[in-house]
Amino acid sequence: MRADRPVPLNAVMQRMTGLLIGAIFGAVFVIVNAQSPLNGLTVNLLRIAAGLGAASVIAMWFVTARRGRPAEGARPAEGARPNMFGKGYLIVVAAEAILLFGGVRLLSALGSPEQANVAWVAFVVGVHFIVLAPMWRDRSIAVPGVILSLLGAAGLVLASAGAVTWVPLVSGVLSGAVLLAGAVAFGWRTVTAA
Repeated sequence: MRADRPVPLNAVMQRMTGLLIGAIFGAVFVIVNAQSPLNGLTVNLLRIAAGLGAASVIAMWFVTARRGRPAEGARPAEGARPNMFGKGYLIVVAAEAILLFGGVRLLSALGSPEQANVAWVAFVVGVHFIVLAPMWRDRSIAVPGVILSLLGAAGLVLASAGAVTWVPLVSGVLSGAVLLAGAVAFGWRTVTAA
């Protein structure tokens, strides 16, 4: 086996890749939704913190990838964890996409304010984590899933009550912060345990 040949993802790299995806989406949630009623300084600080959080997970991913390179001629371990991003994952993501786009269109048809969309996205993303937890045999991802689902539901309630100004903060910024905090914490734990 040549040293420059691509190495299949092992369980640690699969986990780090999942954390990387979560961190990037978390940063996007914060950057896009950090706005009024927050003041300009707070908005900028939140966006900078989100960028730094995502950058730290990217760095941890690269550190893990560098450590994970097998020696020349090494073979994958017997009984290695199955691919996290297999058929079940693809089915969940397809259902998530249908729910996201279908739900946004339904909210629009019902006359919901545009801010309700971010609440719906947070809710669906949270549910997707809850569904993936037993599939991946990783209960730890159910925690941010429950929190995101609750923040999404809270945003939908706020939107229906006319408090639309707060929906991006509650369902967007806070959801993004949860994703980023979880990705940074679990990433750090994974990197230091390796």
